[in-house]
Amino acid sequence: MTRAKFLPLRDESDRLSCRLLTAFVGLLWAATVCLAADPAVRQITVDGKQSWVDTGLDVQPGDMVKIEATGSLKYSDAAQSSGPEGLARGWKDLIRVLPVNDAGRGALIGRIGSEGSARPFFIGERRESRMPVAGRLFVGLNSGSSTAEGEYKLTIQVTSRAKDTETEFKGVLPPITEAELAQIPRRVVDKDGNEGDRINFLVVGTEEQVKQALLGVGWVVVDRSVRDTLLRGALGTLSKQAYLTMPMSELMVFDRAQDYGFAMSDPIQTVMARHHFRIWKAPFTVGGLTLFVGAGTHDIGFDKDQRNGNITHKIDPDTDLEREYIGETLKQSGQVVKLDYVTPKDTVTKAKTAHGEEFHSDGRILVVYLKPENGDVSEQFSDYFCSVLAQNNPDGEELGSCSKWLQTPGKSDMKLGEISKDYRILIVPGIMNTCVADTPAYDKGRKVLTEKYGLTTELLSVPNDSSEANAKAIASFIQEKMKDDKRKFIVVGYSKGTPDLQVALAQEPGVKENVAAFISTAGASGGSPVADSLPMQLDAYLSKVKQGKCQGNLAEGFKSLKKDVRQRFLASYPHPQVPTYSLAAVTTAETVPKTAAQTFRMLSAWDKYNDSQLLKLDQIIPESKYLGVVNSDHLNVALSMGSTFPRAALLEATVRFVIDDLSKSGVVKPAETTKNEPKKKGWADGFGQ
Repeated sequence: MTRAKFLPLRDESDRLSCRLLTAFVGLLWAATVCLAADPAVRQITVDGKQSWVDTGLDVQPGDMVKIEATGSLKYSDAAQSSGPEGLARGWKDLIRVLPVNDAGRGALIGRIGSEGSARPFFIGERRESRMPVAGRLFVGLNSGSSTAEGEYKLTIQVTSRAKDTETEFKGVLPPITEAELAQIPRRVVDKDGNEGDRINFLVVGTEEQVKQALLGVGWVVVDRSVRDTLLRGALGTLSKQAYLTMPMSELMVFDRAQDYGFAMSDPIQTVMARHHFRIWKAPFTVGGLTLFVGAGTHDIGFDKDQRNGNITHKIDPDTDLEREYIGETLKQSGQVVKLDYVTPKDTVTKAKTAHGEEFHSDGRILVVYLKPENGDVSEQFSDYFCSVLAQNNPDGEELGSCSKWLQTPGKSDMKLGEISKDYRILIVPGIMNTCVADTPAYDKGRKVLTEKYGLTTELLSVPNDSSEANAKAIASFIQEKMKDDKRKFIVVGYSKGTPDLQVALAQEPGVKENVAAFISTAGASGGSPVADSLPMQLDAYLSKVKQGKCQGNLAEGFKSLKKDVRQRFLASYPHPQVPTYSLAAVTTAETVPKTAAQTFRMLSAWDKYNDSQLLKLDQIIPESKYLGVVNSDHLNVALSMGSTFPRAALLEATVRFVIDDLSKSGVVKPAETTKNEPKKKGWADGFGQ
């Protein structure tokens, strides 16, 4: 392991001198001296023969760190050079041991700490994000054992240090009582009732929190059956997760099979070794919070199943090691506020698995408390939606109760007044919107907002191009509109319109300054496995097909929806640029349209919560305010395709809610801000900082 070299400042006067020298002399050497001397800014070189480089930088939870990289590497067996983003993945990557599952070989990566539980993360050309945990920052290459010629040059800057008061959790966490422990089985059982692994950890947090925390630190969801494996294959990518997600046998707790199985391992070793666990949602809550019960073991080889003589995995008999590993990796997510232990009166310290292996434990159960959610406003939003639907019914149809359309039904007697005209609404629809121009997104809802409430609403039909190309079109549109009207926009992204707007807000000048808020409805923020499934011949095929009235390059548009592309963007820009709100859509096997039934079934191999095009988790923008879930397939949320859905009520409710929320949060309207009067600070401040 290599340690970076840098020159520390002697005192504050040295730092001031450096900054003045750079500002007023403007010489390259002066700027370089300052970068090297400032402990918050340092330059590091990572060459192709290094594994991990110690940056010498210790970070704390909440610190904002920006890393920018340039340069190239050349692997002897690769036709192309690699930049910090890494090489495009190929089939050989399936048998390579790379630290970050979904990143290409040669990508710049990082990690906090040197312990075995420290999970590597993708950096690429640029990443600016809050550090989730405390520790020493290391940077390295996603190369495994292979080396390359060349180097990357990095500039690492701590843009802000977190204050203890910003990261310290001050809430009250409910203890696990003896009565609650008594309701939790001590061990799992197989389908024949044979007792197996012990319950060795508990997680207190919502289902979405648990999945996001685990997926964020490298755990992957394991297939429930061979059928799921085949369905994943139908929508599969060249990912090393294919080894890791092979089916895990179903075991029982609370008289039902596990809700999820998770695994983590280097793929080349997965055939015989992997960290893995199963979790079950408890049929009761702890202090009103959701509880998950887990059983984790570490596969370390193969053994003979004493029940039937077949070959099965051999586990590490010290199951406490896996318990601690699960807890430590979860801490890397930055979502853990407390680790605790409980010991039941009838605890298990020594036993045999269902297939006859002995294991032992100190008898304690780890309790992992995740940070209680403060961005979930689904209950408040449901009051808006239910009241708009019941009192105004802007769709003009008989649509029934709001509980039919919203997973968190609310009150319908909320007082509804006029909608403020201090903002204007811009809707950016999804891919192929120009192909169905006769069915524009939220058509009736926009007309109601304009004709009934006098709002300025516009639809920007971007072409089927990359999110980067469409971001430039969005920026040009907004800048042109601001010439005659200084009111800020509330932008609404539907489907691919969401990543198009995310890129515009993050990368295009003059966009976030003129946007008051961003609403995502069924937005592809995290990408989609459906886009990953497109055939490799897509480029050549679509270039030959006459796409009629469709505008743009569909191949480039679909590439922007690939999960690895969107996840890389989120890694580089993990924090919203403006106040942001996410509304997800979820359908079911009973309600999904026949035309979308196949993709729904395939996506269900990943997660049953999907809208036939996107997984629910991929529709929720990190750090956004969560508005909840509508009961709908992907298209029906915004497009009138012959199926009934209260689209106009949904748009009116989201606009009402966001305008009111901006007002409550202290966001000042443009007309209220003067040169001599500083802007009030509120909820939006801190975004993009």
